[in-house]
Amino acid sequence: MFGSKRGRIAAGAIAAGALLALSACSSGGGALSGNTSSSSSDTITIGSAAFGESEILMEIYAQALEANGVKVTTKPSIGQRDVYLAALKDGSIDLVPEYSGNLLQFYDKSSTASSSDDVYAALNDALPKGFEVLDQSSAQDADSYNVTKAFSDKWGVTSLSDLSKVTEPLTVGANPEFATRPYGIPGLKSAYGVTATLKPISDSGGPLTVAALKNGDVQLADIYTTTPAIKDNDFVTLKDPKNLIAAQNIVPLINTAKASSTVKDVLNKVSAALTTEDLIELNGENQGANKTQPDVLAKEWLSKHDIKK
Repeated sequence: MFGSKRGRIAAGAIAAGALLALSACSSGGGALSGNTSSSSSDTITIGSAAFGESEILMEIYAQALEANGVKVTTKPSIGQRDVYLAALKDGSIDLVPEYSGNLLQFYDKSSTASSSDDVYAALNDALPKGFEVLDQSSAQDADSYNVTKAFSDKWGVTSLSDLSKVTEPLTVGANPEFATRPYGIPGLKSAYGVTATLKPISDSGGPLTVAALKNGDVQLADIYTTTPAIKDNDFVTLKDPKNLIAAQNIVPLINTAKASSTVKDVLNKVSAALTTEDLIELNGENQGANKTQPDVLAKEWLSKHDIKK
């Protein structure tokens, strides 16, 4: 039902194009192709960032739209945010899955919005003319503080506010920049009155960070909420009642000119159905030696949901 019939572009070619895009952006050229648009007026071109979760979301959007009669092409693994947003601006792509908090910070670095609703409202005001975000999903992929179940049980800790009950020194395993990030070590102190030291681990919540938490080298670890290792190791993700960490809800970012009623309706239904638990499962299946490809995962997810306009 949700099989793909569109033309695809090799990821290697897009990676090369992303490198060219940086110079093209500074000279006013197209971010991907040098053209003002890569798609005809009745076709939606969907891009993704250069990591698995973004490609999976791109495929879900693409296959859901195709199943509802919308012509689609895809451009996976474009690069980082500055590159694919430049591509959206010059018309090389029309649509990309995004993360609300990081997108808001890109366009409004002074914003202090942190809750899902506040970030979404601020984001709509901050976007450039010609861009819009459709309905946000409850699904998020954000930084999160995690502890082992043993630590949680010992101290009765299930939220960041509970850390004030802990009488032993606290060390956080996270990227080096966590030392100065507002939601890092300074934020723990200012928002929750918790003093902690940082053990720098430069793998963005990856295997080294996970191992440090499991081995007791750190008591807390910054791990992205959709990382399968949280569930695999029975870690406890601490609640954040004061919204120290800005919400990172999944949102479709689209060129307003391509946001037809059908496109909006279909993508809004995708957002309504998608959950953080879905992302954890999809990411888990997309990793490891026997990983499942994004287009197959998207097809499987859509087969379980009735996404019809």
